[in-house]
Amino acid sequence: MTFSSTRGGVKNASFEEVLFSGFAVDGGLFMPEKIPQIDSKTLLSWSSLPYIELVKEICALFIPVDVMPRQDINDVINTAFSRFRHKDIINLARLKDKLNILELWHGMTYAFKDLALSCVGQFLQYFLNKRNKHVTVLVGTAGDTGSAAIESVRGLKWIDIIVMLPKGRCTRIQELQMTTVIEDNVTVFSVDGTSDEIDGIIRKLFADTAFAKKHNLMSLNSINWCRIMVQIAHFFYAYFVCATSKLEDSLAVVEVVVPTGGAGNITAGCIARKMGLPVQLVAAVNENDILHRTVLHGDFSLAESVKASLSSAMDIQEPYNLERIFWLLSGMDSPLIKKMMEEFEKSKRLQLPAYLHKSIKDNVTSCTVSDADVIHTIRHCWDENHYLLCPHTAVAVTYHYRQSDIISKSIARCCLATASAVKFPEAVQKAGLTPEVTTDIKMLEEKSTRFAVMKKEDEWEQILRDTVEAIAIRRES
Repeated sequence: MTFSSTRGGVKNASFEEVLFSGFAVDGGLFMPEKIPQIDSKTLLSWSSLPYIELVKEICALFIPVDVMPRQDINDVINTAFSRFRHKDIINLARLKDKLNILELWHGMTYAFKDLALSCVGQFLQYFLNKRNKHVTVLVGTAGDTGSAAIESVRGLKWIDIIVMLPKGRCTRIQELQMTTVIEDNVTVFSVDGTSDEIDGIIRKLFADTAFAKKHNLMSLNSINWCRIMVQIAHFFYAYFVCATSKLEDSLAVVEVVVPTGGAGNITAGCIARKMGLPVQLVAAVNENDILHRTVLHGDFSLAESVKASLSSAMDIQEPYNLERIFWLLSGMDSPLIKKMMEEFEKSKRLQLPAYLHKSIKDNVTSCTVSDADVIHTIRHCWDENHYLLCPHTAVAVTYHYRQSDIISKSIARCCLATASAVKFPEAVQKAGLTPEVTTDIKMLEEKSTRFAVMKKEDEWEQILRDTVEAIAIRRES
């Protein structure tokens, strides 16, 4: 198994090379050069596996044994999930109106990002220990990625992490989960800008290949292939726990609804589908609807601005993982993707070729959900089930409530719950409900904070470069 850039400028990269990379040097994103195919016999053999064992099986498909022996993969995954609160790591809640919610948020920061990032952190540690090598991780966050990335590497010997969060665009709890981590290897910036603007600055540093190589820069955003790889597993798990008929009899279809921002999670779903998993995918977005417009009309064009919403981690108007989906569903046509993405980077507007648009519509449907919808859905789900939704999960569940009288009852549906409601008390209160407060969340308010500020008028790129250089000097001293 080797990997290449979606734009064709890098080929035959190893898993280890891709693990330690951000964007490829040609500006593209890494993807496997061949998608493994899972036949019905294998699906049947996997159908009773616990989630953690599915993660191991999926990872073993993409990591050659000469790069990492199977037992080492197993050990890394076991360590990665040792801090999760739920004994099964993830959990399916079966509610009224055939509403199935797959809770992916039982990790350290109450967000689904913990699933993949806990594994990425341990994979990094595995290879860094072998090489006696140091890396500096750059992360831009719309809310949950930053805290999950910090938790995955905090205190680790060979890693420093710099996180940039958009000031005032995360919830209070999300910010505190990042700014209260006082570790020598953690630097946090509160930036007077949007998550898309932050991603643009980070991309510039990776595009400076000499600088990136000198300082061993890497990313833990869903730019990183390893995160996508781990997320493939929960689509298989969702299928197995929600299929309406026995796999021995037939391969029933399951519809999986994915709250979508940067599109990393829905990318994992598209790969699972390409592998042979019989799922229908729904990308549910908030009012930042570029993905919805892309699916509906083939219109991959930026809106005038990013709208702040209750589902703040999805407030993204430039979902960079769509490039992976374009590549996958175009038949891995790297020259086309290179041309398309270079055109988009210049004009921020792109009309997809008709055949690619059709391919996307054949694989993904979508919907857009307003804040008013989110509030109504949180209340509706509580009234029916006494079950609290976070605003991101409510985006997916809104789709379910809209479709409950339309879609065939024979097709099961699974809504992915990407965060716990405990992180979003403001949204819960707007729905007229009382937020849950756990002890560890309550304690955040009592902790000291440490972060630096990047003002609108500051030279963000230079500040980031200076910070990376300072880390290098400290490491050498």
